[in-house]
Amino acid sequence: MWRKALAFLSPWLIGLVLFLIGPILASLVLSFTQYDGIGQAQFLGLANYAEMLGDKTLIASLQVTLIFALVSLPLGTVIALTMAILLNQKISGRSFYRACLYLPSVVPIVASSVAWTWIFKGDETGLINQALNLIGLDGPLWLADPHWALPALIIMSFWALGNPMLIYLAGLQNIPQSLYESAEIDGANELEKFWHITLPILSPTMFFNIVIGIIQVFQYFVPAYVMTSGGPQNSTMFYSLYTYQTAFDDFRMGYASALAWLLFLIVVSASALAFYSSKKLVHYS
Repeated sequence: MWRKALAFLSPWLIGLVLFLIGPILASLVLSFTQYDGIGQAQFLGLANYAEMLGDKTLIASLQVTLIFALVSLPLGTVIALTMAILLNQKISGRSFYRACLYLPSVVPIVASSVAWTWIFKGDETGLINQALNLIGLDGPLWLADPHWALPALIIMSFWALGNPMLIYLAGLQNIPQSLYESAEIDGANELEKFWHITLPILSPTMFFNIVIGIIQVFQYFVPAYVMTSGGPQNSTMFYSLYTYQTAFDDFRMGYASALAWLLFLIVVSASALAFYSSKKLVHYS
């Protein structure tokens, strides 16, 4: 019986070893070497990890990534939850609104990035600057301005919140209406019902979305790569983008592998902190 089971599982197991476990172990080995992707790797010991301590671009990329995470993740959570609450109301055309708000999540991220590049154009042809001109305001250069490039990418990150919104919506629909009815009998207003009923019951769902969001924000790559390539003046040099450029532009595969493992440790630490904090904040029914 187990042979038949292994036979059916073998395509997935082979793919797991060749395309996931194998590359992970190979990157760990390469992180201790100097390797350009073509020649033979030379063992360096901990030299790549020691080099990180004085890497100013690495520090800048960490700062950019942390700012992006600290701003986009909380605001994105609030926006996605607000949309879910609004779409959970009994209004006409609710299915249409749900489809419209979820649709951006299925648009390929490269296509979205190209479209937002036009939206954030700094001249009068940019959609946002055209709207600002209508009310007598001069728009910034956005992606060409070191002070506005990162805020522009943060604004764009709110474009595709359909997945967390859908998960919040499912969580809201699982809350028994009898709890709200009992609260109304006791004289609770809408804010009190949200604070004492909705948030505690929805906290496991929020925790799930936050953990997924932590993993995603630290791996933010495609929009920055397509729209700014890390510029101007490294103002949008995200950690993942810096790792990619180190590997495939500078051909420093060994150092890039060390950067990837540092990112792994950062994500694991942030996730562990979230799990530790959840002991007091998440309520499981």
